[in-house]
Amino acid sequence: MPAIRPRHLCALAAAVVLTVTAPVSAASAADGPALREVLFVGNNWDGTADVIKSSGDLAKIGRINVIPDKDARMAEINADPIKWIYFMAIRNSVGEGHDQFVDDMYSTPDGKSVVVSRPSFADVVSIDLATGKINWRFKVSGYRADHMAVSPDGTRVAVSASTANTVHVLNIDTGQQLGSFATGDKPHENIFTKDGKYIWNMAIGDVNTDSDAPWLDWTKGDRHITVVDATTYKQVKTIDMRDKLNAIGLTDYSDAVRPAVFSPDESKLYFQVSFFNGFFEYDVATDRITRTKTLPKNPATSDDRTTMVNDSRHHGISMSPDGSKLCVAGTMDDYATVVNRSTLQEGPLVPASKPYWATVSGDGKSCVISESGADQVTAIDFATGQKTASVAVGDHPQRVRLGHVAANWTSPAS
Repeated sequence: MPAIRPRHLCALAAAVVLTVTAPVSAASAADGPALREVLFVGNNWDGTADVIKSSGDLAKIGRINVIPDKDARMAEINADPIKWIYFMAIRNSVGEGHDQFVDDMYSTPDGKSVVVSRPSFADVVSIDLATGKINWRFKVSGYRADHMAVSPDGTRVAVSASTANTVHVLNIDTGQQLGSFATGDKPHENIFTKDGKYIWNMAIGDVNTDSDAPWLDWTKGDRHITVVDATTYKQVKTIDMRDKLNAIGLTDYSDAVRPAVFSPDESKLYFQVSFFNGFFEYDVATDRITRTKTLPKNPATSDDRTTMVNDSRHHGISMSPDGSKLCVAGTMDDYATVVNRSTLQEGPLVPASKPYWATVSGDGKSCVISESGADQVTAIDFATGQKTASVAVGDHPQRVRLGHVAANWTSPAS
């Protein structure tokens, strides 16, 4: 698969906002034709995105082919030795022997298109939801596209170009680049603040090497959080979690920040790091880690770091809309759990096969995880911590995002 030095912290504290689900508001979507809220599920190895109900039983609504241009892309790759080398490297490293055809996706506010980042094709495409055809294509710098984020007003999409240490910000309707900014090594997660003023990017470094022992951590590269002004795309600050972890005596812990989520009051960041079965609480104003939560290990899971897929023991974290509960995907430990944010006490460990992402249902009542090992998506009730529904999807689901389609939408013809 699928990286933080402080300045102006107090001034920025008020700008950091919860972004746990796709930030396209129902109000903006409702200005046009009648729309239906859905969840998009990216099936990474399949090259498809399933569209399912956003709440309740998560019933499947339809499916989209996100690589309708596969033949053309493969012809380009096969004609360029450098592109071919990177394509094969992605397949045989972070792809676990598979091509990575969809990492992330968001729908446009009008529900007419879905924008998809495609790692193996090093691009972002907009696909017409009615016809299945490509509206536009943007080739990222370097050779791999990764996580995305959409601005709160739904007009801009930020995408990590992981081999170029760059984030591109695009017009979601046209694919035109509006700006870009430099990051640490291997940019990964992106988060827009709720007011749209800032973008936070987490660089995770090299996760596809076997130099995983703590004393070899320095070989993983420059991992830090980059915060930029979302208008000028100029760097506002960087945050290095190595210093924060060392300050609390966790010198052997990785500082590669993976999925993260902000609290509703904008004061706390909850984040996962490589190799760790748990998460941290970071106080934005004081610039320090305030709490550490270690979650249970699965006795069947090896502690050998080289066996952890792309260094991610736990990968996926979301928060209930009221901020009272966290939901954690225990990827290598094969479970998900709801954690009380006040006490940090976990609830039942819900068995799940290599859960790779966690988001929030449309009604806000459930945590929704992707089970990449079982090819299904599962809902867990925030109130009880119990599983409420599962639905089968395509091969190796990863990112799950809220979005919209036309109220009468059906899958495009093949």
